[in-house]
Amino acid sequence: MEELKDTSIHHTALRLAEDVKTMKLYGNLYKMVQKLSCSPEVDKDDMKQTLEAAIKSNGLEIEIRNVIYHLIRNSVKSDTRPTPASSDPLNYLRRAGIQWERRVRKSLNSMCSESKAQLHGQMRTASDREEILSKWDELSTYQIDLSNYRPVYAPKDLLDVLLSLKGPMKQDETDFLPKWEFSHISLTVKNLFELRVHFSELLRNDNNFGDWSVTCQKILKTRHAPLCQQALKKGVTPPPLRGALWSYVLGSHVEQHHVEHWEALRQSVLTNESIVDKLVFKDVQLTATNDDRYFVFEDVLYQIMLCFSRDTEISQLIQVEFTNSAKAKQYEGPPCGFVPFHGICMLAAPFCYLYDNPVSLYYTFRAFYIRYCHRLTTINTHPQGIVSLCLLFEKLLQTHEPQLWSHFRELQIQPIRVVFKWLMRAFSGHLPPEQLLILWDLILGYDSLEILSLLAIIILSFRRESLMQVTSVENIEAILSDLSSVKVLPLIQLTLSRD
Repeated sequence: MEELKDTSIHHTALRLAEDVKTMKLYGNLYKMVQKLSCSPEVDKDDMKQTLEAAIKSNGLEIEIRNVIYHLIRNSVKSDTRPTPASSDPLNYLRRAGIQWERRVRKSLNSMCSESKAQLHGQMRTASDREEILSKWDELSTYQIDLSNYRPVYAPKDLLDVLLSLKGPMKQDETDFLPKWEFSHISLTVKNLFELRVHFSELLRNDNNFGDWSVTCQKILKTRHAPLCQQALKKGVTPPPLRGALWSYVLGSHVEQHHVEHWEALRQSVLTNESIVDKLVFKDVQLTATNDDRYFVFEDVLYQIMLCFSRDTEISQLIQVEFTNSAKAKQYEGPPCGFVPFHGICMLAAPFCYLYDNPVSLYYTFRAFYIRYCHRLTTINTHPQGIVSLCLLFEKLLQTHEPQLWSHFRELQIQPIRVVFKWLMRAFSGHLPPEQLLILWDLILGYDSLEILSLLAIIILSFRRESLMQVTSVENIEAILSDLSSVKVLPLIQLTLSRD
């Protein structure tokens, strides 16, 4: 058994070593090791021991450990399985994901045809290029006609598709069982007890903020990503240190190759225009510009989202279930690999509170989107995808708030309809920024989006009395429209500590 274990570790190490060689930072790491090997710290007669000691004493070991940490975390990106279609109970869900992707891309292509615009861009005129360059830091003053453009899709459109999903019926189903919107989907989700175990560290009563701020500073000095992730689990992250902690946890520290890539994206925006640019401007104006908490970031959001839409590395880092079958008509998509939806810029807006430098902001947002947010906007079978989160919400509501559940059913209102926008945008634009950032601390600390479904249930639970007194969707949404009084950490701690 030990031999098998050693062999497995050996092969894993070889695979990781090969993966590191394909990364852009490999060249820099290799040069640093070469430089150390030629330094007086390394004895050529004892190369292995002295080189290892030099790597450790010069802080390079931590950097290498962080690279491996992020490589392992991101190695399982796809939720596809080699299960034969005939025996896969989730095959219909995978097909639905592909059909949704086609539908969205088809809508974008149709919009291109209607407006006679180019999807992948066309050269800007010299005057337009000069104007957008001169207004790069004040893009809110850049004049562009958006009257004929609309979002390709909104959260409601995705929800309607999810609610229409029909999977294989279970043989033991009867008319006496409750008709849940997602109960027929064979995905495994946690119950409240399992959530308590997963988030158990939130229940530790150690919230001395002053001492914790000093501790977080010490953790940052170690530059060790797993320690930074552990620090976020408390939910009391000192605001001045949050940006640095997130950068380590997401592996988004800016290196020279990042700066070069950003500049290439920026140049692409300055020299070429596409229909996606119009959608970006439209989205920012419909959402962030009209939000009292984010309108001041309008200019930087234009920069971030315009570059984001052109970033081909995103499509390479996210494995999308989109078939390349020659039998199916293909529809072109933006360079980033997916079509922007109504409200996508609100996933970037909270990062404006963390970083003054747009490059640092961009790469941390990009890493957050790649690791988490893209699962909220696609139909997928991932344990923390939007379908699983809807199912988790539904089961928690039915099990732990039966009165509310029955009230919704009697009114023939689907409960998921009143919280879906919270889930799809991870509460951005709904919670106050300081509370939203605490929630996202917990997402990063526990590497879990399940906290979104849990918080949605908590909010409904604490407003149960008001919800039980109304009988229309409009009134329910009015009760839930203002979340400014919600305190994320105390509410979650109180719920998890209850018997």
